Amino acid sequence: MTKDKELPHKPYPDRTDEPAQQLSDIDLTGFYSYANYLRWEIDERLELIRGRIYQMAAPSSVHQEIAMNLSGELYFYLKNKSCKVFAAPFDVRLTHDAKDDEAVTTVVQPDICVICDLTKVDARGCIGAPDIMVEVLSPSNNKKELNLKFHLYEEFGIKEYWVVHPVKKSVMKYELDASGKYEKNTQFTGDGELTSALLPGFKLNLSELFHN
Repeated sequence: MTKDKELPHKPYPDRTDEPAQQLSDIDLTGFYSYANYLRWEIDERLELIRGRIYQMAAPSSVHQEIAMNLSGELYFYLKNKSCKVFAAPFDVRLTHDAKDDEAVTTVVQPDICVICDLTKVDARGCIGAPDIMVEVLSPSNNKKELNLKFHLYEEFGIKEYWVVHPVKKSVMKYELDASGKYEKNTQFTGDGELTSALLPGFKLNLSELFHN
């Protein structure tokens, strides 16, 4: 089994033994683990990707409405089924086999995720790969979601990655192929229906999602 990539050096230590209360208490150029992340008590939402800190922009009202529409549709579809849907804020610790907090160096907060192996869910979120990850784009995070997270989710075996574009009113869906690589994307636009091989019978017309 593939090991998590090692950090170039040990995680940057906290300045004091007290939990960080504000962003200025953290060296944003340092490398960190999930153990460090748990000790931060600041208002800003952060993600860790391969030990690096990434600040998350506050979601707009349009972003929130679309995310709630989609999570609601998934909730009702999955009701009384074996899979569950979770919405942000919800920590997903991506790791191949490490379970120790000091060894986990990637923690993301997707807007929505669907998890079918519920043994991965604990009191702190999810440890391991969800089946579906959904990111609703905003002007400040397009590059990160389309590039950085594409490769990250592919590496950790997220079966489907949905990228929702509020401005273009479209959804891009990436699916892992037999070799573990994302196939050429499927784009849903206009009055098309969003579907998923992992969710038999699930159909969502995009005009309903975006309220065209």
